[in-house]
Amino acid sequence: MTSNFSQATLQLCYENVNASCIKTPYSPGLRVLLYMVFGFGTVLAVCGNLLVVISVLHFKQLHSPANFLIASLASADFLVGISVMPFSMVRSIESCWYFGDTFCSLHSCCDVAFCYSSALHLCFISVDRYIAVTDPLVYPTKFTVSVSGICISISWILPLVYSSAVFYTGISAMGIENLVSALNCVGGCQVVVNQDWVLISFLLFFIPTLVMIILYSKIFLVAKQQAVKIETSVSGSKGESSLESHKARVAKRERKAAKTLGVTVLAFIVSWLPYTIDTLIDAFMGFITPAYVYEFCCWSAYYNSAMNPLIYAFFYPWFRKAMKLILSGKILKGHSSTTSLFSE
Repeated sequence: MTSNFSQATLQLCYENVNASCIKTPYSPGLRVLLYMVFGFGTVLAVCGNLLVVISVLHFKQLHSPANFLIASLASADFLVGISVMPFSMVRSIESCWYFGDTFCSLHSCCDVAFCYSSALHLCFISVDRYIAVTDPLVYPTKFTVSVSGICISISWILPLVYSSAVFYTGISAMGIENLVSALNCVGGCQVVVNQDWVLISFLLFFIPTLVMIILYSKIFLVAKQQAVKIETSVSGSKGESSLESHKARVAKRERKAAKTLGVTVLAFIVSWLPYTIDTLIDAFMGFITPAYVYEFCCWSAYYNSAMNPLIYAFFYPWFRKAMKLILSGKILKGHSSTTSLFSE
């Protein structure tokens, strides 16, 4: 009787399919709540990052090497929101993959590529901010549009090459073929890689993160020294030269930009750290993480793609103004691209 009861209550992703994965969905009320939470994050990632991209590309005042990097970062986050999060939402809540094996590989490839692309973008942005704060007057000659283009190219090409190698060559599953075969079922989209590739993935997160932490630590030390020096020079001499006044304004502007992007980097680290640690532990402990813990770690990382536009909206007055112009449709008017977005 116990056996018959178990068979009667057992749910499968695909009924009447022998190799179907077992379905373990959440309760109806919790499913609705999760769809609302995950759906909100998806919409925010798509719409918010699209606004950032349109703002930088449309308004000529925002055409700068640093802003092109930000627009490229927003493009990566936008692609996470539109090509990864909706399908992951269904998989996470329904506990089944209904989109086919071919799209499973493509989805996993895009997931890894776009997320690591965000990490590399943030690393290059921290380099940009370091140069801007430590040497603000020479910065325009050092970080040019061509240099920004090289950084953007690297941020896209390396993650795409890496993710393609992981999911389309099969080398990431070498040595764990039996485990991959055991987890393989109809309605599943499990990403299982061996310990070597997990370590590579960890380094792809750890190295850019370490670079960001070191650079931003130096940035805030330099910014603090600059603030003290400027305050001392102003209090010591009311009739400061126009050059010194210009230096002070430039240094203040760059420090503010560095602070904002520092918050972005901190949000990235906090969002991605649980997932990175979890995958590292799983690879060496036999994949012991409960499904709900893994899903929490995944969506913590996904939500990072939705957080950046909120940070820009909170810290950047020019982004709030650009957003109002875009949403009101005023950018469709002639010469809207030359609108001034800065108060100064």
